[in-house]
Amino acid sequence: MENVSRTAGLSRRRFLARGLGAGAATFFAPQILAACGGGSSGGAADLAGINLVKRFPGDILVPGRLRLPFSLADSSGVLTADSTTAIPETLSFLITDIDGNGIGYDDPFVVESHTTNLPQPYWPLELTVDAPGIYVVNLVGSDQPGASIQVVDREEVTVPLVGDPLPPVDTPTTADARDVDPICTREPACPLHDVSLRDALTMGKPVAYLLGTPAYCQTGTCSPALDAILQVREKVRDAVTFIHAEIYTDRTAATPATAVTSYNMTYEPALFITDTTGKLTDRLDAIFDADEVRAAFTRNGIS
Repeated sequence: MENVSRTAGLSRRRFLARGLGAGAATFFAPQILAACGGGSSGGAADLAGINLVKRFPGDILVPGRLRLPFSLADSSGVLTADSTTAIPETLSFLITDIDGNGIGYDDPFVVESHTTNLPQPYWPLELTVDAPGIYVVNLVGSDQPGASIQVVDREEVTVPLVGDPLPPVDTPTTADARDVDPICTREPACPLHDVSLRDALTMGKPVAYLLGTPAYCQTGTCSPALDAILQVREKVRDAVTFIHAEIYTDRTAATPATAVTSYNMTYEPALFITDTTGKLTDRLDAIFDADEVRAAFTRNGIS
């Protein structure tokens, strides 16, 4: 409980300034942004001087189930598989309100690391928050301030939210590029451009829709995300319609594509998963691997 009491001693304004400072969040610029995302090391890690790094867009959190992936950073920067600092296999988190009060979770959340085929390890904390507000995630064992998160009313968020119909978009296909060139920057191009999202949502099957640009993702998580989806697709096959759309209209990486502007996206990658009726049932943001994609499908009865 030492971390909680220390955080409670910070004023609300001072804590937010520290929690949203350099190295803590990567998603508060108005441009198209990207998440960052190793091997693991067994045994207890020394977390003194270790900071949490948010790997999720902080302005689209609404009450309900939250997925909050974090990476770690020391004085040299965000930890990678090549860092001299050991990568913990698990981390423990405590969450409070901005005043340090518990919100119904008495025990720490123990979260396993995700390290496979990613430029940086991450730990996805999952929990349910019932009301808007400012909350604090503390890393157990660290002597650094926790990370603040803000949960807002659904009406304040314009990105498609779980529980709502996924808006149909005429995404580029091999038959109709819709002025996007190339329609896939992966090398070689992925096979997820046969049907547009608008048509897929009428087929009576779940849809897995990825927005991301493998070639121009600012911090390297779009290509691993697409590879993870392709890996899972080999197992579920035609039980799900898989679609990929690029972020930009061309190789200048300057003009956002309609797929992005239609959803008011300010980050990438994002994976939208629907049920057979086209309702959004799950969304993975910013950094994820094949294990998390499989888990999301399992939650939604897809195997």
